[in-house]
Amino acid sequence: MSETQSRRLKGKVALITGSGKGIGEAIAMHFAHSGAKVIVTSRSAGDIQRVVDSINGAETGKGGEAHGITADIGTAEGVNSLVDATLGHFHRLDILVHNAGIFPYDPIEKMTDESWQRVMDVNLNSAFRLSKACLEHLKAQGGGRILFTSSIQGNRVAVPGCAHYATSKAGLNGFIKAAALEFARYKITVNGVEPGLTLTAGVEQSIDAERREKMATSVPLKRWGTPAEVAAAMVYLASDEAAYITGQTIVIDGGATLPVFIS
Repeated sequence: MSETQSRRLKGKVALITGSGKGIGEAIAMHFAHSGAKVIVTSRSAGDIQRVVDSINGAETGKGGEAHGITADIGTAEGVNSLVDATLGHFHRLDILVHNAGIFPYDPIEKMTDESWQRVMDVNLNSAFRLSKACLEHLKAQGGGRILFTSSIQGNRVAVPGCAHYATSKAGLNGFIKAAALEFARYKITVNGVEPGLTLTAGVEQSIDAERREKMATSVPLKRWGTPAEVAAAMVYLASDEAAYITGQTIVIDGGATLPVFIS
């Protein structure tokens, strides 16, 4: 990465949900390295502090500025207080990244209304609530970026036991397109990424190495993606280089959704 590229978000303030671990943590780190001031937020104060310390700490060798806010974006109250706290700390907002999401396993015949609704609240309803809460502030800045972590699930593939998750991510892609049309007049672009198999720390803990290796055989590139690879795409979409891109998603899946059969 060139020095110009490494500072291409300089002076921007980014709010990144679900940034206490996994893909969200990688997004926060990459945004900070690219010059953005970052709000790190999740429901876990411990995770938040670890990421904030990593960004602010001199040992990274990259510098950065981050502030942590504990929030549950699955509720309207949680969303509004998060945005208010962001503005209270940095006094501006340029980039919203809604990465937070939950991924429970619930076969449809055993799924409860409560389980379905919780997934919708965290994954999808919060996309609407966050976008609306941030809109006036992005307009006041003369434009901005709204970004979402979607998924190949629901949009290109399905997995048994994850109907609520798939539905939330398919709905998210629809929201991206509609919001992009409505917000274009304000110079606000709306885009997303659709990760496939991504090797987070959580995946490493929940899926043993043998099974992960077997799953990777279904990917043309024969490996899992990394959170850093997803984060790099997010940095690009947040940058001035992507100013003419809106209403789109980037699929980051190693080619997994391309073939019908793999020899």
